[in-house]
Amino acid sequence: MLQVYTGTGKGKTTAALGVALRGAGYGLKTMMFSFLKDDPNYGEARAFRFLPDFELYQVGRDAFVNFHNPDPVDLKMCRDGWEKAKQAILERKADIIILDELNIVLCTKMLPLEEVIEFLKQNKSALEIITTGRGAPDELIKIADLVTDMNEVKHYFHKGIASRNGIDH
Repeated sequence: MLQVYTGTGKGKTTAALGVALRGAGYGLKTMMFSFLKDDPNYGEARAFRFLPDFELYQVGRDAFVNFHNPDPVDLKMCRDGWEKAKQAILERKADIIILDELNIVLCTKMLPLEEVIEFLKQNKSALEIITTGRGAPDELIKIADLVTDMNEVKHYFHKGIASRNGIDH
């Protein structure tokens, strides 16, 4: 099935990782493709080795992405990451495929929406596919089997508290 975690609130990637954790309890293999994230200090990048049958591919660079005028390097990395993810899905390399931050990649047109939607529509019944990120396009929500919209009610960031290691990233 296709699961989509979106919204302005915290916890979209964390929810996807929770599915991977549960899956590991049943011997399921997970592959996670992190678009727009290449920081080796993210908690998931530091911890994925401790989860059996979990592979992480950081397919973005560790730099600010200008969504209004993306650098050609960012566009190429999104395209290359998407091609790797498609191959993993087609070859059934895992039971769960997490496409972290794909929602924002789609809503900012860093990848062609129609192409991604058509591919996911054709392949979502073969394994569990999870997309995360703000701004999930309506077309993605329409084809999804589960959609969770995480809305921020209150966040300590607005009090000036910075991201905390192991909690926020």
